[in-house]
Amino acid sequence: MEPTKGRRPAGLFVGLCTLDVVQLVDRVPGSNEKLTAREQVVAAGGPAANAAVTFSHLGGTARLLTGIGSHPLGVAVTADLARLGVTVSDLAVDSVEPPAVSSILVTASSGDRAVASTNATGLRLAPPAGLDALVAACDIVEFDGHHMELALATARAARSAGRRTVLDGGSWKAGTEELLPSVELAVCSDDFRPPGTSTPTDTLRFLQKHGVLWSAVSRGGRSLVWTGPDGGGTVDVPAVRVADTLGAGDVLHGALACHLADRGPLTSERFVEALRDAAAVASRACASFGTRAWMRDG
Repeated sequence: MEPTKGRRPAGLFVGLCTLDVVQLVDRVPGSNEKLTAREQVVAAGGPAANAAVTFSHLGGTARLLTGIGSHPLGVAVTADLARLGVTVSDLAVDSVEPPAVSSILVTASSGDRAVASTNATGLRLAPPAGLDALVAACDIVEFDGHHMELALATARAARSAGRRTVLDGGSWKAGTEELLPSVELAVCSDDFRPPGTSTPTDTLRFLQKHGVLWSAVSRGGRSLVWTGPDGGGTVDVPAVRVADTLGAGDVLHGALACHLADRGPLTSERFVEALRDAAAVASRACASFGTRAWMRDG
């Protein structure tokens, strides 16, 4: 099924949602040291959540399948996402525990970030009763590898329904190998290292061997390396003055999903075009502090 002509593309994003506390600093403090941050951003975050926000900003209809809870901080996270056009299906709505919090320090001179987070470890999310309906209502489904039981069930439902499936491979996680046969596309960071791999070429070969038709590895400001059924190559990343790299990969995935949501035939030319356009959006996001400023700036 392809989207009705003129209808906004619909994306289902499955994975982690956090409360991000981001501070811009001159340097990361040492042990037992205090310093004053230049700026601060407090917002909903996490790979799947940030990708959903990007998808919505670029004109799609985004739904996030995750666990947040009814703690006051969780309520604030859900409200932030709603303000940005993301509909949340919260599978932990009865939990009164605080949501996962990511504490992030961004170094002003380089844009590098240091992150500490629980990543919702220990929070088990079972697939909801209405999973098939959620999948049927979307054109594309993306997973970030968190909440693996939920990801596996959704990926299998999506492939059975003929929906395009995309993996955001930030890092190798337990259960990822079981997920791959249900993944059509995977775009992974250079930190995503399947067992026995040490280079992007190794990673791409591993993904193909496990049934992923189209894959790419992002390497920060360096070119993306990609492969598909008919070959492979590289895609240049636009050069920008980097202010903050936080969430750049999430933005890349949200933009890529928006480009590929029409579910038309995927060719090498189209995959490269989608990667190039998504890299341009991600680079623009790196030029300002925080995960939201790029949307206000154009």
